[in-house]
Amino acid sequence: MHISIIAIGKMKAGPERELIARYQKRFSQSGKKLALTGPDIIEINESRASTVDQRKSEEAGKLSGAIPDGSFIIALDEHGKNISSAKFSQKIMDIQQDGIRSIAFLIGGADGHGSRVLDHANLKLSFGQLTWPHQIVRLLLVEQLYRTTTILSGHPYHRA
Repeated sequence: MHISIIAIGKMKAGPERELIARYQKRFSQSGKKLALTGPDIIEINESRASTVDQRKSEEAGKLSGAIPDGSFIIALDEHGKNISSAKFSQKIMDIQQDGIRSIAFLIGGADGHGSRVLDHANLKLSFGQLTWPHQIVRLLLVEQLYRTTTILSGHPYHRA
């Protein structure tokens, strides 16, 4: 199953990008044994529309247009479910066992997701009620994806 992360905003060079690349590589290596590939990161420019509603709508359209066909859609949203790493891993495994070929994680812009994204998401997931910059959310997500491979393979990285 292939994993994509589709995010509003562009990453600049720096420590966040380096950590993301490190966890992407770890996921790629450990995911092979579990038939998990990726995660690809697709970056979408932030909307420059003048109102919040216009920005959210424009960004939602761009995010939706970048989702691979047939993907299970997970929108990262502060109002989504807050689950443990073990439950996150189980959800990834369940999706894969259902025969779904790809998962698309959607990260919204500064104003959050538009209704087009939230209405079509199969799951809304939260990393807590705190507000995080998109760079940090990407890092948290890629680390959790790597953690998922270690949990599913019995590797000692996850010590819950």
